[in-house]
Amino acid sequence: MDLGLKGKVVVISGAAGIKGSIGETILQHLAEEGAVPAIIDRNARGFEYVKELQNKGIDATFCQTDVTNPNDIEKAIKTITDKYGKIDAVINNVGVNDGVGLDASYDEFMNSLKLNMVSYFLVVKHCLPFLKASKGNILNIGSKVGLTGQGGTSGYAASKGGVLGLTREWAVDLIKYGIRSNAIIIAESWTPAYDAWIKTLENGEEKLKSIVKKIPLENRMTTPDEIADTCLFTISEKSSHTTGQFITVDGGYVHLDRSLLSE
Repeated sequence: MDLGLKGKVVVISGAAGIKGSIGETILQHLAEEGAVPAIIDRNARGFEYVKELQNKGIDATFCQTDVTNPNDIEKAIKTITDKYGKIDAVINNVGVNDGVGLDASYDEFMNSLKLNMVSYFLVVKHCLPFLKASKGNILNIGSKVGLTGQGGTSGYAASKGGVLGLTREWAVDLIKYGIRSNAIIIAESWTPAYDAWIKTLENGEEKLKSIVKKIPLENRMTTPDEIADTCLFTISEKSSHTTGQFITVDGGYVHLDRSLLSE
């Protein structure tokens, strides 16, 4: 399906993760659709990704950015808009489940909020004049943790709950400009980071099996490709009357009747 994203400038944060991460997968899908990805991320890996795309004749830009630094974000958006003169969509994808719990310090908690939520606000704030001009849209990547809690991760849970609040607030605030605002909620997705976490556990294989067993649809984890496909559809004009929505891509993990899991 042609999603009509060809030539659309899409600002995406957190897209310089390692190969197979959700952000990097979204980046590759954007490129395949002919969009122009504009990456903001602190990891220099972004330069490599952009070079790879440019070698294939695909236009892309990387701004190495500490998204906890307001000045860095402002400079990155200026660099992007100076180059392209427009922004058609924003995908806020930064997220680190950092384990900042109740035993953390004030500074650790605030730093978690800055990374996982405040950066979303700042990216949208600086992109907003261009989104108004293009009647573009915003997509925030959320997590089940913002709805269900997890334990031991107060900073991340508060941030992801806040991201959902911002999604609805922006949908209301920006409706007069024709700007849509939605969120994708992810539960159990098999990424390199998830694999690394499982390997830190003494009983990792057993833990993984117990999680997968609880995913109702096909008893398998969501793939980053499935998440990326939903993201691209949501920012496209194929989803032109969808705003203020929390779209859960999780095989029914969060919402479906627990009786589905009985043996």
